[in-house]
Amino acid sequence: MAPPATQDGSSSKPIVLLADPLIPEFEQELAPSYRLLPAADADEAAAASARALLTVDLPAVTAAQIDALPALELVVASSAGVDHINLGACRRRGIAVTNAQNAFSADAADYAVGLLVAVLRRVAAADAYVRRGAWAAAAGDYPLASKVLADLGGKKIEVSGKRVGIVGLGSIGGLVARRLAAFGCVIAYNSRSPKASAPYKFYPSVRELAAESDVLVLSCALTEETRRMVGREVMEALGKGGVLVNVGRGGLVDEAELVRCLREGVLGGAGLDVYENEPEVPPELWGMDNVVLSDHRAVITPESIQGVVDVVKANLDAFFSGKPLVSQVQL
Repeated sequence: MAPPATQDGSSSKPIVLLADPLIPEFEQELAPSYRLLPAADADEAAAASARALLTVDLPAVTAAQIDALPALELVVASSAGVDHINLGACRRRGIAVTNAQNAFSADAADYAVGLLVAVLRRVAAADAYVRRGAWAAAAGDYPLASKVLADLGGKKIEVSGKRVGIVGLGSIGGLVARRLAAFGCVIAYNSRSPKASAPYKFYPSVRELAAESDVLVLSCALTEETRRMVGREVMEALGKGGVLVNVGRGGLVDEAELVRCLREGVLGGAGLDVYENEPEVPPELWGMDNVVLSDHRAVITPESIQGVVDVVKANLDAFFSGKPLVSQVQL
């Protein structure tokens, strides 16, 4: 529990520096217990004494920023991924890092399935077709059906029975697997190492997994090892009838090659919620009806936001009361 205000009215609440502005849900939950100060506006005394830094909207937490905070002991991320934080600088300083744990997992898994269905069944293209009056004008003709079959190399467009490869069988990937297994999909996966408890076939490389899959779902963390792991070789292995779904990080995919592979018919389609240089999206993708684009909202629901607010507050409360952190990241 954070200390109360002193009798003269000055606040003795612990300082939490903010790497970026808070959304109202965070403000309402944290302000009663903590003195929330934008890091960019913090005076010298606050910067010198602040022990915790909170990042909400994925701004880069750089080594220079970390070095400028001599008392910093904790970086709290409201995201599951922590690739935007300079973990090397935190490791050198002995600074703990926490993330959102599993607060977003179910919503991200739901969204990944939704993207897959939307790509295979051309939901967005059908919506646009109806809205512009083309269905009525064509007296029921729906030319998208034949185009879908062409894009997918003549393969069936139903989700049921698809071979789905999942890259990253963590909390999100595991839930994606369970959801798609209910569709009758055959699940396989790639991760840093095989998981003894996983009832799915393991492939040691993403390319091998792609070669044996109709759909490749990316739900792993972005690291130097995984950056642009999905390049042309992987997309060629996935093939003309293959669909790529990314709810992980945009940097997992070589976007320039993705555009080329979709344009050339090397890849059948894509469902993308994340991009390499957000909010920038390659404009070549805008007019492709075999691509479904989303604005990094797979994890955004009222329920998941409340869940991550709870995790963030629990970590801050634990830190300032000397208790074990709730979701500490291994550096």
